[in-house]
Amino acid sequence: MTTAPRKTSQKAPRSRAREFALQALYQHLVGRQSAESIDAFTRGLSGFHKADSVHYDALLHGCIKEAEELDALIKPLLDRKLEELSPIEHAVMWIGAYEFLHAPDVPWRVVLNECIELAKEFGGTDGHKYVNGVLNGLAPKLRPLEVEADRASGKARP
Repeated sequence: MTTAPRKTSQKAPRSRAREFALQALYQHLVGRQSAESIDAFTRGLSGFHKADSVHYDALLHGCIKEAEELDALIKPLLDRKLEELSPIEHAVMWIGAYEFLHAPDVPWRVVLNECIELAKEFGGTDGHKYVNGVLNGLAPKLRPLEVEADRASGKARP
């Protein structure tokens, strides 16, 4: 059974926050703009008022502040140089790694699925498969107890 992408009107506030954070992180990666100028611009975009602004703030400012640490986590799982990643894939992986580390209230499988959906919606043709592989490799390192519990119960593949 496949599901069509959710219409924007049906998206949860946190999903919207991830979308706005992705757009903002893309601007940071491509244009090297400051978090403050990107934030001011993004908050003016249509539909931002429906996003979880606290989660958006955490993602935007946290990913930029911890960029080196997030990259260090991601790099060992890549089959190419970090510089060769598309900015969309790079930003989605930052979001996933950041949420694994700092959003324990969001189950790891939700983080993974949300990031795959972001990559499908905004990234290249098969970018979501690459994001899936990297974040699936990262999850057991950053959320070992949760991943193991899901594997033991059959909710996740071993």
